[in-house]
Amino acid sequence: MTKIDPKILELAQKVTAKRAKTVIDHIIAHGSISTEELKNIYGYDHPPRAARDVRESGIPLETFRVLDRQGRKIGAYRFGDPSKIEGHKLAGRQTFSKGLKDTLMQMYGERCAVSGITFEGRYLQIDHRIPYEVAGDDVAEENSPNRFMLLSGTAQRQKSWECEQCPNLNGLKDKSVCSSCYWAYPENYTHAATRALRVLNLGFSGQDTAIYDHLNEESKRTGKSLQDLVIQRLKV
Repeated sequence: MTKIDPKILELAQKVTAKRAKTVIDHIIAHGSISTEELKNIYGYDHPPRAARDVRESGIPLETFRVLDRQGRKIGAYRFGDPSKIEGHKLAGRQTFSKGLKDTLMQMYGERCAVSGITFEGRYLQIDHRIPYEVAGDDVAEENSPNRFMLLSGTAQRQKSWECEQCPNLNGLKDKSVCSSCYWAYPENYTHAATRALRVLNLGFSGQDTAIYDHLNEESKRTGKSLQDLVIQRLKV
């Protein structure tokens, strides 16, 4: 067993959420856990989400690089500085109630907040607009449904990845920065994970699918992305 700071061990014993506990127990036993181990041993296809679960419980993690079996550099996680334990997160991420999901569907409809695509409610997941890692229990209360959003599984993974790389989440954890971010408020934002970016989600239906098919064929022929082709058309 690797020597672990007593403060982290004390907090680790209070974590009961399965995914976070899996990561924590592995690090306690082996000193760290790699993205390869998270996927191959535990079946977690999106390792950053598992790491975020630990951080959301208040336990600091640091990311570093190791080599996988093929000699490629991959990410790995180990416990961070115990002085960075975040007391406002000691309760950990809470399980959302069905009532909250029903409320959000009444407010926003059965659609993904990021893509704007309509899904059956069972395929939508509740997510904090401002990541729990930044705001902690300040955004955990279900009596403020405007602090939550509905996302498809794909959008939630995209948001998780962007947040994992975001300088604000990895630095100051300023809630005001998150409040103006595309991944928190796609309906009103000034940046996306601190990058100067604007996003336009387009869906093609009915006869308009022919427009998409035409663009897709041109994309394959020219090697240009669909996004670049659309921007090129708009500039004309």
